[in-house]
Amino acid sequence: MGLIAVLVSFVLSACDSSPGEAPGTASVVSAPVRIAHTKLGAIGYRVVGSGPPLVLIMGYGWTMEGWDPRLVHALAQHNRVVMFDNSGVGLTQPLPPPLTIDAMANQTSALIGTLGLGRPDVLGWSMGGMIAQALTVLHPAQVRRLVLCATFPGTGAGILPSAHGNIFPANQVKAHDAFEAAISEYPAAPAAPTNTKVAQSVAETYWSDGIDAAGPKTARISAPTLIADGTEDQLDPVSNDYILARLIPRARLVLYPDAGHGFLFQEGTRFASLIESFLTGHPPSQ
Repeated sequence: MGLIAVLVSFVLSACDSSPGEAPGTASVVSAPVRIAHTKLGAIGYRVVGSGPPLVLIMGYGWTMEGWDPRLVHALAQHNRVVMFDNSGVGLTQPLPPPLTIDAMANQTSALIGTLGLGRPDVLGWSMGGMIAQALTVLHPAQVRRLVLCATFPGTGAGILPSAHGNIFPANQVKAHDAFEAAISEYPAAPAAPTNTKVAQSVAETYWSDGIDAAGPKTARISAPTLIADGTEDQLDPVSNDYILARLIPRARLVLYPDAGHGFLFQEGTRFASLIESFLTGHPPSQ
């Protein structure tokens, strides 16, 4: 599907959403999965919207069908949004072992190059935020502005969670249910293979321990950076956000109260507005 067809689908979706589908998200959930043949293997991706490119990097154990279509739709109002599957997930070719955050950053760089995105804005969530940091360190010419969501520093100074938990606080049942309903609108996709999830977990640990080459160089990031999280994040202690905000020069930190690891889905409308203002340099509309 060409860009014109994407735009036509995007416009029509606002007028003709299917029953049960979040309003205006039809073009997001129906966008076809494409294959980019890069120097680091095939990568499965979707693209929706028009405008400056914005690359979304997914977190641990998730497929790109985990991006809340309501958030993607809001972002696609002003951006050409590209979301993809990490190494070994979906139609994306596994990288040679051992899997590392730096290696996944290099694969993301290969995707950006193959798609001719130039210097896109980049948003990474959780493990995706680690990959986004590494991408910005290793390939600074490929990142214009950086958005880091609920993620860890790679310097060895980060704080690991004391327990596992949900991405939504216990008192946010409605937000959780709305998110589950929204992502269920995507066509069914295979879950990330167990061996891939194990490799990702090891890669996260190496990153957090400061073993990846890019991790200890986070302070060299010069791209304007927005760091955001929920104050009740059980999977990534908020102290890590403060560490990153101190490490990255002139980074802006925004925390959402009564929200957790999935704050960007719970507070999708507000967060999309913040992202738009950050990417354009204009204050959010009132």
